[in-house]
Amino acid sequence: MCINDSALINCILGSSYVTARSLLAIPVKKNFVLLDLENYIQRLLTASSCLRPLGRYARMNKDDDDSLGVVQANEVLEDQSQVETGQHATFVGVYDGHGGPDASRFICDHLFHNLIKLARDNGTISEDILRNAFSETEDGFLTLVRRAYELKPLIAAIGSCCLVGVICKGTLFVANLGDSRAVLGSINRLNKIVAEQLTKDHNASFEEVRKELRSLHPEDSHIVVMKQGVWRIKGIIQVSRSIGDAYLKRPEFALDPSFPRFHLHEPLHQPVLRSDPSICTRVLQPNDKFLIFASDGLWEYLTNEDAVEIVHNNPRVGIAKRLLISAINQACKKRRVTYNELKKYDKGVRRRVHDDITVVVIFIDHEMFENNGSVPELSIRGFVDTVGPSNFNFPQGIDVKQSVLSEGCS
Repeated sequence: MCINDSALINCILGSSYVTARSLLAIPVKKNFVLLDLENYIQRLLTASSCLRPLGRYARMNKDDDDSLGVVQANEVLEDQSQVETGQHATFVGVYDGHGGPDASRFICDHLFHNLIKLARDNGTISEDILRNAFSETEDGFLTLVRRAYELKPLIAAIGSCCLVGVICKGTLFVANLGDSRAVLGSINRLNKIVAEQLTKDHNASFEEVRKELRSLHPEDSHIVVMKQGVWRIKGIIQVSRSIGDAYLKRPEFALDPSFPRFHLHEPLHQPVLRSDPSICTRVLQPNDKFLIFASDGLWEYLTNEDAVEIVHNNPRVGIAKRLLISAINQACKKRRVTYNELKKYDKGVRRRVHDDITVVVIFIDHEMFENNGSVPELSIRGFVDTVGPSNFNFPQGIDVKQSVLSEGCS
């Protein structure tokens, strides 16, 4: 049996399972001071929410309600995330690493800066700019792999999913590699909240992905293999697109039989995984209310509709925390453990119950768009105890190019 929210908060306070770092509070104010652990716990005792809101500086709601939450399950946290706010735009990134944290950390350090440079140099933000930013980030990480490969060959088996959202002048761009997901909550004509998935899941569990892989590799009968009840590419990995995973992209990074988990029995003649993102572009409409960006650790236990209903039907403050609680409750039920049992698990062992989970919720402020409102330039990173200045200063006159050929939006 699992627990309700109040019991979960009590368990959090009495355990090392969710700490001040593994369920991160990020208040974004002009005079930001990080709470020490005692003060943080005292706030939990008196507050109705475990997560403080990101606030209007993370964009896009004047009521200071946007929020970000992270829960750690792996021995080393492999999820990375960031929110960058500028005078006229917002950037959200969720990077779900696998095999280690190196790729997700590299993306967090480089992708946004690659995007900004390309946008400034070209005077525009567009799908092509996003693609090029992803490409430069992939090339940069593979350069790092090449330099480190001799001393640390397993760096070739480290990769990351990559989900990015950019909101500029009322236009939303979403780019994705892997199975993290962006979901839009909108009000329909019947005044009901509805969920719209803006991303494609690049995961071999989907027949569409398996068909794509088989069509790209017709001579390879083992391109997708059912292993222990799960479809895996080459019997190893579930995601079909990523940053990194060099051993599945370039033969120079092949791993020998001393690394049996990642050893390919046949030589690699062409990349098995892709690094070009699916991209969606849409002009935000008055009925579009909020966006949920999250790693697959959330979507494993909540449907798009579940998540949107939770956000719509609950107070905005601390809503990322509420989504995390809902997912962990479902994980408890699925694995048939109680939270009291779960909180005793060491990091790493907890991964048997749930993955690292990152959630960012952004409420859409249409008044800000209409009035050309702006916010301070701030940089927020999930699971990092700092909030600092951002260099996200697109010029107000930057061009926003929309495409009618976007892949991910309906």
